[in-house]
Amino acid sequence: MKEEILFQLDIGWQLFLYHCTDLEDEEALWCKTSHGLQVRRQAEMWVADWPDTEAYTIGPPSIAWILWHMMYWWKGTLSASKENQILEREEVIWPGSVALAIQELKGCHDDWAAFLGAMTEQEFRSGELCRWPFEGKSMYALALWLNAELMKNVAEIGAGRFLYAVREE
Repeated sequence: MKEEILFQLDIGWQLFLYHCTDLEDEEALWCKTSHGLQVRRQAEMWVADWPDTEAYTIGPPSIAWILWHMMYWWKGTLSASKENQILEREEVIWPGSVALAIQELKGCHDDWAAFLGAMTEQEFRSGELCRWPFEGKSMYALALWLNAELMKNVAEIGAGRFLYAVREE
């Protein structure tokens, strides 16, 4: 089962890399509506919007926000699973560019793949390391959730790129 999970992770990752090819900051920061989720420059740092609801009325997120969101759940999962530390969302900062965000996500991907690859079957079946975003599940469940999150976010990036390509200025 571990091999299948890693295979699925690799498929999602390859699609992520495909959708991020030639992605520029201007495109990533573009949002179809003025009220969609965004990362915003405030003073000397970037702050990610956090929705109070998941209703469709919040509008579509920018690609930059999606990349930040990926950093948030991947860093959060790694920190909780490997270091037994729960990160607050404010601790995950948009690095300021697509290139730096992709670099951070590559590090997350590589750390996660190595972490899973080193696990024994017993560790995968155990819920001992599954502390965030839910507890009491097996590492299998956590890894499958993370793969689903990756594919969802990759699909959103692709959709955002399609919208940007046909935008009317």
